[in-house]
Amino acid sequence: MRRFIKENSLSLVFGLLFILALVGQALAGWHQFNDQQLGEGYHQITLGRYLLSADFAVDVTENWQSEYLQFLLYITATVWFLQKGSPESKELGKAGLESDEDQMVGPHAKDDSPRWARVGGVRTALYSWSLSLVMATIFLASWLVQSVAGWAAYNETRVGQLRDPISWPAYLANADFWARTLQNWQSELLAVGSMAVLAIYLRQRGSPESKPVGAPHGATGLEG
Repeated sequence: MRRFIKENSLSLVFGLLFILALVGQALAGWHQFNDQQLGEGYHQITLGRYLLSADFAVDVTENWQSEYLQFLLYITATVWFLQKGSPESKELGKAGLESDEDQMVGPHAKDDSPRWARVGGVRTALYSWSLSLVMATIFLASWLVQSVAGWAAYNETRVGQLRDPISWPAYLANADFWARTLQNWQSELLAVGSMAVLAIYLRQRGSPESKPVGAPHGATGLEG
C-alpha cells in the first residue's frame, strides 16, 4: 500500500483536492442559491435538490469544458508551435509529428512499448492521437452538458421574470451562453501562455515543469 501511494501520489493528491473543492463548491453554491431565493421571495431548497439542479450542473461543467479545452489546445499546439527557452516547448528542431523512430512506433517500438504502438496500421494511428481524442471527447461532452444545463437555468430565470422560455438552439446563440463560455476560455488561455513564457526566465527546483535552476534562459525543451 505504501508503495502504491508513493508511486501514485500525484494523482491521489489531485484527486483528493478535486473532491474537496467540488464539495466546497456545492456547499457554497447551495448557500448562495438559497440566499438569492430568499432575496427574490422564493422558498429555499435542500442540498440534495440543489445538487440535481441546472444551476449546479452549469457551474461545474462550464469549468470542466474550459479546462479540457486548455489541455486539448496545448497538447496539439505544442506539436507544431515552439517557444524558445521554454521547458513547455519541444526542442527548436523538432516541430511536427516527428519520425517513427523518434516516436518508437512500428518496427522502431521497444519490447515494453504499448501493444498498439507496435502493431502498426489503424490501431497505431489511433493510439498516436489517443490523448487528444479523449481530451476532445471530454471537452465536447462537458460543453454539451453545460449548454443544456445553462439553457435550463436561463429559462428558469426567464419564467420567474414572467418571460417566455427560449429554445436550446436560440440559447446557443444567446449572450448568456457565450459569456459563461468565454470568461473561462480567456482565463485558461492566459494561464497556459503565461506558464510557457514565465518558465523561460523563472525556475522551480525539482519540478519537471521547470528547467533546472542553472539552465540558461535560451535552453528549450529541457525539463528539470
